[in-house]
Amino acid sequence: MSRRTGLHALTRSMHEKRVLTALRTGGAMSRAALAERVGLSRTTVSEITGDLLARGAIIVAETDAAVRVGSGRPAERLCLDPSSGQFLGVDFGHRRVQVAVADAAHEIIAGGVSRYADGTPWDERLEIAFALTERLARETGTHLGALQAVGIGVPGPYIGNQPGVPEISWNRRLAPKGIDTAFAERFGAAVIVDNNTRFAALAEAISHETAVSDLVYVRLSDGVGGGLVVAGRLVTGGRGFAGELGHVTADPNGTNCRCGKRGCLETVASTPAILRACRERGAAVGSLDDLAERVAGRDPAVEAVLRDVGATLGRVLGATAMVLNPDEVVIGGEIVHVAPVIVEQAAATLRFELFSIPASEPVVVRAGQLRDSDGAVGAIAALFHQSPLLAGYAEATTPAGSGPSHRRSTS
Repeated sequence: MSRRTGLHALTRSMHEKRVLTALRTGGAMSRAALAERVGLSRTTVSEITGDLLARGAIIVAETDAAVRVGSGRPAERLCLDPSSGQFLGVDFGHRRVQVAVADAAHEIIAGGVSRYADGTPWDERLEIAFALTERLARETGTHLGALQAVGIGVPGPYIGNQPGVPEISWNRRLAPKGIDTAFAERFGAAVIVDNNTRFAALAEAISHETAVSDLVYVRLSDGVGGGLVVAGRLVTGGRGFAGELGHVTADPNGTNCRCGKRGCLETVASTPAILRACRERGAAVGSLDDLAERVAGRDPAVEAVLRDVGATLGRVLGATAMVLNPDEVVIGGEIVHVAPVIVEQAAATLRFELFSIPASEPVVVRAGQLRDSDGAVGAIAALFHQSPLLAGYAEATTPAGSGPSHRRSTS
C-alpha cells in the first residue's frame, strides 16, 4: 500500500467517524445540516452517507415530501440504524473467552466473559463461547439473525487463509484450523481469525484520533502475548509469530514454560506467574482482587515482586524497541491497572536500555487504554476495516453457499 493510499484511507475513516458521531449525538439530520455540523463539503458528505446507506449503518428517517412546496427532490433526513446488523468479536484466552457485540453504528452494545480451565479441549471452548454469545443476545435483545461478521482472536500464532504464507504445525494448545468454519456455520456470517493479542494491538493503535504508525504492544493476562505495528501496518510475520513476546527468553535459568522452553517472559509476567511469585514471597494473594488490596496496603513483598516483573518486562521491551524504534510501547491487561507499578518500572528499565540512542523525544510507554475486552474490540475493528493498518489483511471465511457480500472491503 502506498503512503498516499494509506493516507486517503485514514482520512476517509476519520471523516466517516465524524459523520457517525454527529448522527449519534445530534439525531436525524439532512445532508446539508450534516455537512455544516462536521465541517466537510456537501459532496464529501454525500459520498460518505451514500456508502453508509449502502452498508446499512444509516437509514433515511424521513423526507420533507409531505410539506415541501414546489418542485425538486425531497430532502432526506438521515439517522443511524443500529438494528440493521451486528458484529461479533470473540477473544479466546488460555482460561477465558471474552465476547463483545457492536451494532452497525460501531457502538459496543453487549459484552461478557466466561471462564474455563487451562487445557480445556477446543470443542468445549467453542460451545462455551457459543453459549455466552447466545446468553448475551437474550439479555440485551440482540438479534443474532442480523449478525454480519465475526472476528475471533486466539492465543498463539494463526495464519488463516492468507495466500502465499506457508502453513505451520499446530499443537493442542493452539486454535484448530476449523474454528472459522465452526463460527461461520453456527452464525451464518463471515469470519476472520487471528492472534488475540494482535487484535488488541490494533485496538490500542486506533484508540487515538489518528492511528499510531509504530507501536509495540504486550498484554499480561493468563499468558503473555504481543503485537506490532510497523510503518503503519499491523504485522503478522512470515509464520504468524510477529510480536510473540511472551516466548522471548527472559531468564535462561527460569521455570519451564507451556511452550516447552525455559524462562520465557510468560513464566515471569503472566498474571498466574505474578500471583504465584507473590505467594512465594509470603503474601496471601490468590486473585487480582487480593493483589489490589496488597498494592493499596503497600505490601513490601508484593511491591518487590511487581518491580522485579516490571524490570524483566522492561528489558525485553527495551531490546524490542532497540530493533523497531517505536513511537509507543503499550502494556495491556487487567493486572497493569491493578498494579500500575509494573508499567512504571518497565518504563524506567526500557529508557535505561535505550539511553545510548539519541532521540529528540523519548519513547512513550503507557498502560493500555482498553481493558480485558481489548482483543474482542480489536477483532471488531478488523471487521469494520476502518484502519489503514489492515492493508493487505486476509479475506474472511464465508459460510458455505454465501456470496462475496460478507467479505470485508479492502478500501
